[in-house]
Amino acid sequence: MRALMITCLCVVGFFVGCTSSEPPKNPVVAFNETMADSNSDKAKSTDAVAVQSDKKPTDASVSLQPPKSLLSADEIADGWVQLFDGETLFGWKANSDVNWSATDGVITADKGTKPGLLLTSVPFADYELRCDFWMAKGGNSGVFLRTPFVPTDPGVDCYELNICDTHPQGFNTGSFVKRQKPTKEVSGEEAWKTFHVRAEGPRVVVKLDGEEVLDFTDKTDKPLKSGLIGLQMNSGLVKFRNVFVKPLGTKDLFNGKDLAGWREVPGSKSKFEVIDGAIHVTNGQGYWESEATFANFVLQAQVKTNGDALNSGIFFRGMPGKEGAYPGYEFQIQNGIKNGDRTKPADFGTGAIFRRQAARFVVSNDREWTTLTLVAHGPTFATWVNGIPITDWTDERKPHASGNAREGLRLEGGHLSLQGHDPTTNLDFRNIRVSGQ
Repeated sequence: MRALMITCLCVVGFFVGCTSSEPPKNPVVAFNETMADSNSDKAKSTDAVAVQSDKKPTDASVSLQPPKSLLSADEIADGWVQLFDGETLFGWKANSDVNWSATDGVITADKGTKPGLLLTSVPFADYELRCDFWMAKGGNSGVFLRTPFVPTDPGVDCYELNICDTHPQGFNTGSFVKRQKPTKEVSGEEAWKTFHVRAEGPRVVVKLDGEEVLDFTDKTDKPLKSGLIGLQMNSGLVKFRNVFVKPLGTKDLFNGKDLAGWREVPGSKSKFEVIDGAIHVTNGQGYWESEATFANFVLQAQVKTNGDALNSGIFFRGMPGKEGAYPGYEFQIQNGIKNGDRTKPADFGTGAIFRRQAARFVVSNDREWTTLTLVAHGPTFATWVNGIPITDWTDERKPHASGNAREGLRLEGGHLSLQGHDPTTNLDFRNIRVSGQ
């Protein structure tokens, strides 16, 4: 698994009842998967986009255990994910030499040869954003919305939500620099405060500590529709924590009643049926694919594996399916771990881009509903499991003549496909949603 997005809302369990067992793969399936990748260039497992600085943001420490969720079960059910895992700068990219670091649940910066941003690796279109911030007296910072990696003019190519009480042109805290000033004077200095942003189409509404301070509608000829989210250090010490985003504008891809909008891939052995509002999958190998195709999107879906370390996946940017291995990228579903260690997935791990980048930890559990989130934009893919960032990978392979993502970079739109992996398959999917970007 932003021109198009997908969102699923569900309640998830964390860190309960793990197992180190790993079921045998169906030999035919394993052979087909290997054959499908036999001509592939080995993609580098990197979470980097083209960073224009030699200095990377640093973490005070790298956790050997999965970070604890910073979101409640209700927030996860409502579609929120963590942009900051609370421990590392995983999933963020710096566009300058600012000394970004993460420690004690806080992102901090205070020095750099010039102002700079810490940015998400993937863009978002319509969304809600929550973010706590703290700025030193006399400092200058901000939260950049729908921005390119290196913005040049906040009046044209981004929305700069300012954190500065002494801006020379009066665009103080709560302003959109060069665009609109807040409805009342507020302070952003020397205290933890919270921005809550709702961006829908050309309208952006901002609350500070629960009070609305900005209601802006972009009436220019080129309103910004999508872009990265960035944290700024301009001058002085600045801190950020609890950085969360919730995609908006979602549409159901599964109606909860039947398989309308989906079709069986020829040669499938799996059984797909709708039971109690979920797509129930048994047996394998087999696939059901969406009739619609998607190129850049956000996918959120709920899955439950009804057995120990069962194997499945959601394929994306797939060519029309055929008997054998499915021709697309795979958002892996497999909760097995090695030696009871959640940092060691048994088979790439739930949230991985299968055969490309392993999950950095397994946070989901068998027999529990799990929320999967995928943002696919160009060659870059970011995933979250139960709201926690898991994978951030850029496909640096060259496109393959076949157009198959299993063999090379694929940017073209393609089908989504639910996988039945082998005869032990027994799992459920529900709340599969998509939203355009």
